[in-house]
Amino acid sequence: MLKLMLDILSVPAILVGLIALIGLLLQKKSSSDIIKGTIKTILGFLILGGGATIVVAALGHFGVMFQQGFGVTGVVPNNEAIVAMGLKTYGTTTALIMVFGMIANILIARFTKFKYIFLTGHHTLYMACMIAVILAVGGLQGTALIAVGAILLGIIMAIFPAIAQPFMRKITGTDDVAFGHFGTCGYVLSGLIGKLVGKDSKSTEEIKFPKGLSFLRDSSVAISLTMAICYIIVAIACGKEYVETNLSGGQNFLVFSFIQALTFAGGVYIILQGVRLILAEIVPAFTGISMKLVPNAKPALDCPVVFPYAPNAVLIGFLSSFLGGIVGMFILGSLGAVIILPGVVPHFFCGATAGVFGNATGGRRGAFIGAFVHGLFITLLPVLLMPVLGDLGFSNTTFSDADFGVIGILLGNIIRFIS
Repeated sequence: MLKLMLDILSVPAILVGLIALIGLLLQKKSSSDIIKGTIKTILGFLILGGGATIVVAALGHFGVMFQQGFGVTGVVPNNEAIVAMGLKTYGTTTALIMVFGMIANILIARFTKFKYIFLTGHHTLYMACMIAVILAVGGLQGTALIAVGAILLGIIMAIFPAIAQPFMRKITGTDDVAFGHFGTCGYVLSGLIGKLVGKDSKSTEEIKFPKGLSFLRDSSVAISLTMAICYIIVAIACGKEYVETNLSGGQNFLVFSFIQALTFAGGVYIILQGVRLILAEIVPAFTGISMKLVPNAKPALDCPVVFPYAPNAVLIGFLSSFLGGIVGMFILGSLGAVIILPGVVPHFFCGATAGVFGNATGGRRGAFIGAFVHGLFITLLPVLLMPVLGDLGFSNTTFSDADFGVIGILLGNIIRFIS
């Protein structure tokens, strides 16, 4: 019986499925909904793992070609990939920190002035994973690791929406909705820069983009095309003979590169679908409970919540942030540091959001310059973050969004100092 319990608790997919089961039972759902919700949650974790395997394989080829072609090590920041890798070792710990962290967030919102319930479940999972890794590398184990991790996660989930709320009021025109996405430091930086540079600058929404660029708003297409360009560039730099002899099994090196780029995009899509399946049952369970327990609470929602308020700023922010990432890559190269390649996922979602924040305070100049600085920021931060992630820091990918870098660097160095 003990072995059965240990086996259940050691498999993250089953553990999170149990959490969903408990949440559905507490809501007195029908037996049909309980069975469906529990199985879909477990399936989500398994799908996430499958998508991670695809992404890691594609990144492996990219890393080999980049190193061979340019003589440097390139790291592609991608939250989904790094978390999926981390869950292989710290899956159970991450799941427990996530659950108790969500409870801590509810308690903090109930008994303090920070009335924000963080509802972006996949970012809760990602932050829980990073905290688990850093605390474990720092020497914490067992109950202490889970308790400290959950408290930290709960505090972060309550405070960061409060930091973003003044900008959210400006963007949305109301105080009803909060912002829950762990790129807040980068978005606030963009908003502050907008204040500095955007005097008398007109809003991005007063200009119109050609319809021919509208396809970039589809993240799967943007990921595919951008990564295809990156893969083909490194393949050409690497050389036809090397790719076809050592990597593609004789397949034409350009065809191989294009397929790997789409494979990467497909892997990210699969991971996102897995995350959505996991959270579709867990988050509603906690949402219903939290809203009953915390009067006047504000739901803190994912970054696309701001996209409808400034669609042009979304596209400007993406392109400008990506440009900042390219400039940051060259800066790192000139310093002899690890090369952080511009990841299209963070530059699309986070760069676009930075553009909206910058536009709210500084119009077109705020959107462009704020998002550009944001792109530099999320390119330089991962270099400082990687040493505190232990073995996970040596992967071909790392955490991408700004708050992971800021929290990770601070937490890692505090743990080192205490140790």
